Amino acid sequence: MDEWIKSLKTNTPQEGFELAIKLATKGIEYVQPDEKIRKKIRPKYSRNPDNLIAASEVIAIHYQTVAAANNYWRTNKRVY
Repeated sequence: MDEWIKSLKTNTPQEGFELAIKLATKGIEYVQPDEKIRKKIRPKYSRNPDNLIAASEVIAIHYQTVAAANNYWRTNKRVY
């Protein structure tokens, strides 16, 4: 596969979340590189709540990684 991750640095938490989704999606492409198979099985897993929760968990884990790489988008302001 082509190199597509240039950095985990993002300008905003929103961009970080979008990167986390992309990381999760690309992970699926690595595990199942055949697009026809992915499209065939998607209707089954996309209607299963447990599978959707698992996908959300993977995205959340990636988001934690991206947030840490971005020092949690800290500024000099304190937020409570």
